[in-house]
Amino acid sequence: MGRRAGTEAVHAALPEPMRAAVDAFARHLASERGRSAHTVRAYVGDVVSLLDHAGRMGCTGPGDLDLGVLRSWLARLRSTGAARTSLARRAAAARTFTAWGYRDGVLDRDVGAQLASPKARRDLPTVLRADQATTLVTAPEGGDAVPLRDRLVLELLYATGIRVSELCGLDIDDVDRSRHVVRVLGKGAKERSVPYGQPAEQAIDAWLRHGRPVLATPRSGPALLLGARGGRLQPTTARTVVARYAQEAGLPHVSPHGLRHSAATHLLEGGADLRSVIRAHRIMW
Repeated sequence: MGRRAGTEAVHAALPEPMRAAVDAFARHLASERGRSAHTVRAYVGDVVSLLDHAGRMGCTGPGDLDLGVLRSWLARLRSTGAARTSLARRAAAARTFTAWGYRDGVLDRDVGAQLASPKARRDLPTVLRADQATTLVTAPEGGDAVPLRDRLVLELLYATGIRVSELCGLDIDDVDRSRHVVRVLGKGAKERSVPYGQPAEQAIDAWLRHGRPVLATPRSGPALLLGARGGRLQPTTARTVVARYAQEAGLPHVSPHGLRHSAATHLLEGGADLRSVIRAHRIMW
């Protein structure tokens, strides 16, 4: 909330032409490009930061932006300790904004087209062995609501290889138990169906029968997975679940992303076709 409130305060202090451009850009991302609310907030926050910096350099509207302003903004962020990955994301947000602004007539030229991104160092995700993955997904014990939910979180992440945001976005009706598939709304609002096996079906059954009714409240809506207070499970909680059970089981540190890659790797080791794995998991190495 603190960061969001800070962005809103900076946005409110921008000159009116800049505020209008930010608002129009946000609408473009949400309605025309189908970006998630999280992505829209991140891009808007970056653009607000850029325009605030531009205002401090004497710019009064988005049309005053030039490559020098963009580069000095990134340089200031670098001097405050921003990581390479953060700088790369912010540069991408700036390029997206200036490309949109040029197309919509907000800018006379696409001043961000020549803005280079700092190359991010990308560490490969941890990939568990098959026996380690089995240990992890069976780690939650007991019949209480939270362990039942955690078991389902781990089973679905490993059985389907879906992203943690896709997992948390699942509704009850997205699970086709007769066909053992989940319907997933992924990036760009693209829907796909991903199969799961019998262990995941057993975890779904136990959760829906004995776990979800305990946590459900009027605010739960159709969400499949719930937090402790009855709202939709958040990705940060799901990440904590994965990391905590891995640590308790004495396994290497692993994230939902690592579990996703583990699932794809084990499918390939079992003889699955590479193209089929990529289509189902939307994974590119």
